[in-house]
Amino acid sequence: MDRGLVGMESDTYALVKSSIKKLLAIDLDYYKDEQMKRRLDSWLVRSQRSSWRDYFHYVASNPEEQQRLRDYLTINVTEFFRDPERWATLKREVLPALLEQSPVGLRVWSAGCSTGVEAYTLAILLDEVAPHRKHWILATDIDRGALQKARAGGPYTTDEIRNLTPQQRTRYIDSKAQNYVRAELVQRVTFREQDLFTDRFETGFDLIVCRNVVIYFTNEAKNMLYRKFQAALRPGGVLFLGGTEIIPHPAEVGLQNFGISFYRKIGG
Repeated sequence: MDRGLVGMESDTYALVKSSIKKLLAIDLDYYKDEQMKRRLDSWLVRSQRSSWRDYFHYVASNPEEQQRLRDYLTINVTEFFRDPERWATLKREVLPALLEQSPVGLRVWSAGCSTGVEAYTLAILLDEVAPHRKHWILATDIDRGALQKARAGGPYTTDEIRNLTPQQRTRYIDSKAQNYVRAELVQRVTFREQDLFTDRFETGFDLIVCRNVVIYFTNEAKNMLYRKFQAALRPGGVLFLGGTEIIPHPAEVGLQNFGISFYRKIGG
């Protein structure tokens, strides 16, 4: 059986994974099988193709369809200050502690930045907490379409900016231009395409933010990423994860709890 929501056969899934890796350079072995199978089943039905072989024959010569598939596989659900309580903790407790150790400015990385709202949230917080210091914000993602929107600074929907205060909207969002962030904020973020599993990481970060990304990955893939993030942090640097993303034994990857959703690199 090659298609249908009744469940993808293992040999069909192996074909799909191989084809996607060859076509898009995305390795689905890092993703949870059942979750990804459901997404792929839905996509095939939506494509109105009779089988995966038929679909890949079609998509091989259709760059626009390749991009649509890439966009669908790289899940982008995001908004400014998503999970506001955790961002309040970052502003109130974590950033001041990091700034004490790095008084000149912070090196910050938004890993899996999607359309850029997380990176711009970081830029807003740093402007509010330490506006005159020389911060460097890196934001990376594998999704080229999302990065294009991020580099343009929008446009963002009303739902995506709903957690901004009236003061933040006035200062950082150009409401007359379909909710684009202002150019001065865009200039504070460096966006790059990156595969978290295969590409090398920069190092020496004070803060790495990777929220609601690893929930889609296998436990083996998560552990690999946690070790890579740990190596990319400076001693005492902090990893900021999503609300449901918990490292069961952080000491095994060189980290320690630093509050809910926060982990600090041991040694600082």
